[in-house]
Amino acid sequence: MARAIVELDLLAALLDSRWRIPGTSIRFGLDALVGLVPVLGDAATGIVSVYIVLRARSCGAGKTLVARMLGNVLLDTVVGSIPILGSIFDVYFKANNRNIRLLRRHLHR
Repeated sequence: MARAIVELDLLAALLDSRWRIPGTSIRFGLDALVGLVPVLGDAATGIVSVYIVLRARSCGAGKTLVARMLGNVLLDTVVGSIPILGSIFDVYFKANNRNIRLLRRHLHR
């Protein structure tokens, strides 16, 4: 299970915080970049985000946690689909990193 968490963490970081804007502490990932492609970009990253939630479920996330994680994915996908503003939202909301933090907190209890 620890290996799965590490893999999910790496995937979430790739989607949400892989790169840094030079001269700032602002990080972004593929979610913000791919989200610039109307409809398809956010749909693609939304599918990967749902995969992370499904893997979290198999790692022991309960129904309530999964529902919360899916809510984060839904919000990220819906708001992220707004041209330009959605990508800015993606840079700051970081649904996948949030979900991994929630999963880690749950597993440490």
